[in-house]
Amino acid sequence: MSQISQLARSIAASPTFALNEEARLLRERGEAVINLSIGEPKNKAPIAAILSSAARISGGDVKYTPPDGTPSLKKAIIRYTEENYDRVVAPENVIISAGAKQSLFNILYSILNPQDEVIVLAPYWVSYPEMIKMCYGVPVIVRPEDGTFHPRMADIERAASSYTRAIIVNSPNNPSGEVFSNEFIAEIVEFCEKKHIYLIMDDIYHKLIFDGRKWTPAYQFTNKSVEESMIIVVNGVAKLYGMTGFRVGWAIANRKLVTVMTNVQAQTTSCTSIVLQAAAEGALTGMQSIVENLRLTFENNRNVIMQELHSFNGVRCIKPGGTFYCLPDFRAYSDDSVKLAQTILKKALVVTVPGKEFGMEGHLRLSFAGGIKDVTTAIERIKWVLDPTSPNEIFIGDRKLLRDWL
Repeated sequence: MSQISQLARSIAASPTFALNEEARLLRERGEAVINLSIGEPKNKAPIAAILSSAARISGGDVKYTPPDGTPSLKKAIIRYTEENYDRVVAPENVIISAGAKQSLFNILYSILNPQDEVIVLAPYWVSYPEMIKMCYGVPVIVRPEDGTFHPRMADIERAASSYTRAIIVNSPNNPSGEVFSNEFIAEIVEFCEKKHIYLIMDDIYHKLIFDGRKWTPAYQFTNKSVEESMIIVVNGVAKLYGMTGFRVGWAIANRKLVTVMTNVQAQTTSCTSIVLQAAAEGALTGMQSIVENLRLTFENNRNVIMQELHSFNGVRCIKPGGTFYCLPDFRAYSDDSVKLAQTILKKALVVTVPGKEFGMEGHLRLSFAGGIKDVTTAIERIKWVLDPTSPNEIFIGDRKLLRDWL
């Protein structure tokens, strides 16, 4: 290990990918595993994305692109931004990367000096703190103290210091599904503009909102132009279009920052695949009904999983307002979410993600991106493992199991 850098040794493995791989191996062995760990819609990619990428491949002209992305995909993103953010941006404000995750890393790498701080709002996506540390920054975790998943400006103001370089906001939120209020977004925009702190808006789930609520972009709460504002927008095609494997995301920021990020990207990945950029362009310019169809599916799945969890003794779950995740509180059964997830996997063959990975110990993240049958069967199995009032016997696959530990 002495030949491995101290920084690299300090970076944790991605728990969601590790758990997804574990589920795959169990399935290959013929086990009746249900995977509630991965944040991945089950739909096929939009036909417009497939045809667009296929045309690029069949033409045989698969070469480098400009490091910051193809002009045609940038044009599609500019139109998308105007339609959804009510902001007209220039091509020089846009950089396309191999997924929104790379966009986030490029941003952090470009703005952080060693020991600069980034405020991360718990519950948070697992990769935020690790990416900050990979850029020699310091993640400052701010947790809500009122038992909710909604951040409070008072807590953020107390956590901010002269070293604070950025704040990351993800709404709708992974892992909780919480949709932050317009009042909060307005306050944090004002705070960041006043303090000259970058506000990184991770908008990857921005159209997956339920109960008739409308998403409001952070740009609405500033009079400053994209060049003058501290707002950086990150988005991509993975979640809204079910195109997780295409790995295309983008960032929108002032030209100076985009220039620096382009240099970083040119020296690392060179560019995003022209075939995959063509697919993303097809998704953005093709029929948009797939997004609403997915949203309706997830809202229905949300209603089902909430109904199932409400019948579960001792489990408290705040109703998610968006995404395809919920973050139930299982502390009535265990304060150790890692041990709890391992127990559920071993006994019930259900894969969940420990809340500890998201800064919320005692919780489990459950994805309801799959089918209704998976959701209902998985909750039934979890109840069988934990809840003594549930039936003592259960079928998992073709095996009848007896609970003998409660």
